[in-house]
Amino acid sequence: MNTPDHILVVDDDAEIRSLLGEYLRKNGYQVTAVGDGKAMRAALEQGRIDLIVLDLMLPGDDGLVLCRDLRARSMIPVIMLTARGDEMDRIIGLEMGADDYLPKPFNPRELLARIKSVLRRARNLPDSTPLEDALHILFADRRLDVTGRQLLSPEGVVVPLSGAEYRLLKIFLGHANRVLSRDQLMDWLQGRETDPFERSIDVLVSRLRHRLGDDAKEPSIIKTVRGEGYVLSARVEAER
Repeated sequence: MNTPDHILVVDDDAEIRSLLGEYLRKNGYQVTAVGDGKAMRAALEQGRIDLIVLDLMLPGDDGLVLCRDLRARSMIPVIMLTARGDEMDRIIGLEMGADDYLPKPFNPRELLARIKSVLRRARNLPDSTPLEDALHILFADRRLDVTGRQLLSPEGVVVPLSGAEYRLLKIFLGHANRVLSRDQLMDWLQGRETDPFERSIDVLVSRLRHRLGDDAKEPSIIKTVRGEGYVLSARVEAER
């Protein structure tokens, strides 16, 4: 019998914690609900967590600080809850390593759909058969350790990647030298259609270029194809 996914809800609103806990349990999840960062860290120490629903506004360390600290040591998927739907909130959340975001107030059914989508994305990247059993992927004098989910620079320095950055890089590597549209990337990363004003893909590409040391003005690894999307322009080799 499969063990249910364990969701950690972090929100200082006791009513939201109670309602989400009850709703997610009814839909087959194990749920732990806590009210602040200290309790979140304690819950992470106590056992396996598969996904964190993290409120942006918390007493003490806020959601952005907690997400940033989490990303320094863990790839657990994070869905950020924001009090407003402002684009800047979403961009900052993604910068800190969140995998998705949802503005308050929200429909629990939409959060459930996002949870399912994020968990699915975390476990299943787009089909890229030549790389599916690779232990390391070599490109542009860099090495991606698939097992450890670590990127090594040309100098051999470990470059930290968030979950979203790792998935985006894996997508580009699996489709090297092929132009990928924003709609394709959004669909593969988030499992939903791109909002016409959605900039999260552009933000992620910018972040990934920074991790790769790619020149922002004249990138040589991930290039922009005007009016079409992006392309990873490099020879890719798999080590097994």
